[in-house]
Amino acid sequence: MLDVGGYMKALEYACGVEAEVVGKPSPEFFRSALRELGVEAHQAVMIGDDIVGDVGGAQRCGMRALQVRTGKFRPSDEHHPEVKADGYVDNLAEAVDLLLLHADK
Repeated sequence: MLDVGGYMKALEYACGVEAEVVGKPSPEFFRSALRELGVEAHQAVMIGDDIVGDVGGAQRCGMRALQVRTGKFRPSDEHHPEVKADGYVDNLAEAVDLLLLHADK
């Protein structure tokens, strides 16, 4: 099965331009979301299941990040050599409860 990379290369060739790929963990991906929401990085919290793409990407932009123990999460993520989440939660509902608990702080 052909993945997105093959299509991208074909479009680059056909158009004579080089594509700019913007996605996690690209800082521009997170900055774009912050601009769209109208908030500063220190006001935002990323909730994700990928220690590098979600948590690490958000933290590099000045955001805090919670990792949920679902989806891509692996127990070894809590001991990642380079990225440490600001907190770990078992599911999205727990993340929301935690954020609401600390919303005024």
